Amino acid sequence: MKYFYNLNRNVDRLMCASVLILAVISVLMIGSTTVNSTGFFSRSVIVQMAAYFLGLIGVFIIFRINYVLFEGFEKQLYVLSLILLFLVYVPGLGVEQFSSRAWITLGFTTIQPSELVKILYILILAGYLKTHQDDLYNFKGLFKSALVAGPIIVIVLKEDLGSALVFAAIWVVMIFYAGIELKVFAKFFALVLAAVPVAYMFMADYQKERIEAFLHPENLDLTGNYQVWQSKVAIGSGGLFGKGLFNGTQKELDYIPVQTSDFIFSVIGEELGFIGGLAVIALYALLLIRLMKIVHNASDFYGALIVTGILGMFAFQIFENIAMTMGLMPVTGITLPFMSYGGSSILSNMIALGLALSIGARSKKITF
Repeated sequence: MKYFYNLNRNVDRLMCASVLILAVISVLMIGSTTVNSTGFFSRSVIVQMAAYFLGLIGVFIIFRINYVLFEGFEKQLYVLSLILLFLVYVPGLGVEQFSSRAWITLGFTTIQPSELVKILYILILAGYLKTHQDDLYNFKGLFKSALVAGPIIVIVLKEDLGSALVFAAIWVVMIFYAGIELKVFAKFFALVLAAVPVAYMFMADYQKERIEAFLHPENLDLTGNYQVWQSKVAIGSGGLFGKGLFNGTQKELDYIPVQTSDFIFSVIGEELGFIGGLAVIALYALLLIRLMKIVHNASDFYGALIVTGILGMFAFQIFENIAMTMGLMPVTGITLPFMSYGGSSILSNMIALGLALSIGARSKKITF
C-alpha cells in the first residue's frame, strides 16, 4: 500500500493538469455545437463525459500496472491486434461510417478498433526494437522492422487513411529513437516513394478524392475543399479574442463540417479566437514537453520506447489535425487528441496517458 502511495507522489502533475484542462475545453466546445439545438447536455456531451470517466478508470488501472509486465508478449499482442482490426469485416458487427468501414457496433454505441490497436502497436514495436536494436544499423534490419509494422499499417489503410498515417508516424519516430541512421532510412523512404503510385491505385475513391482536393485547393468542387474553405473562414472570423463561447455563426449555420470531431479546432478558432487557439496549442506543447522529459528520464530502454511511441502518436495527430483545418495538410479524418468527440479516441488517449504516467513515476526513486 505504501508503495502505491509513494508511486502516486511521483505522478507528473503538469501533464495531468494539461489533459484535465483539454478535457474541460473539449466538453465545452462539443456542448457549444449543440447548445442551440438540443441543449448543452446533448448525447455527444454525455458520451464524451462518459468516455472521460471510463478513461480515468483506465488511467488508474494502467498506472498501477508495472509496464515491464507487457514485455515479452509481443506475439500475443500482435495476434490480438489483428483480431481487433478484422472485427470490422464481421457481418452484423462491422459498420461503415464516413465512407470507411472502420467501426464495430455494440448496439448502444460503436467502437473504432484501430484506436485501441494503437496502444498495442506501440507495445509491440517497443518490445521488438529493444530486442533488435543492433540490427537497425543496416537496411536489412530496417526492412525487418517494417515487416513487423507493415501488415498492421496496410490493414488500417484499407479501413482509414488517416489512422494508417498515424501508425506509420509512430513507427518512424520509434525507429529513429532506437538508433536508425538517416542514410539507411533515406534509402527505404526512396523505395516507399517509388511504391506510392502503386498504392494509390488500390486506395478507396474517397481517399483519392481527398488527395486530389489537397493538390488542387482552389477547386471548391472537389470533395473536402469547400469544407476546408469554410473552416478557414471560421478560424479567420474569430479574430484575436473570438466571437465568444456558444456564439459562433459558422458553427451555428453548420458550415463547419464534422465540427465535434475532425474540425473542432475550427470551432475553437471562431469562438475563442487566436488567443484561445494559441492557449490550446500551448497546452499540447506542455503535454509533449512532459512526455519528452519522461523519455529522457526513463529508467530503461523499453519504457523510453513506449513513451516515444506515445509522443509520436500525439505529436503527429495534433499537427495533422490543426494543419488540416487551415488547409495546410490533406483532410484525413484524424482526431485532435483529448479534444475531438469520440469514445474510442478518448479511451485510447487516456490509456496512453496512463502508460506514460506509469513509466514516468517508476523512473523516479520511490522512497519508503
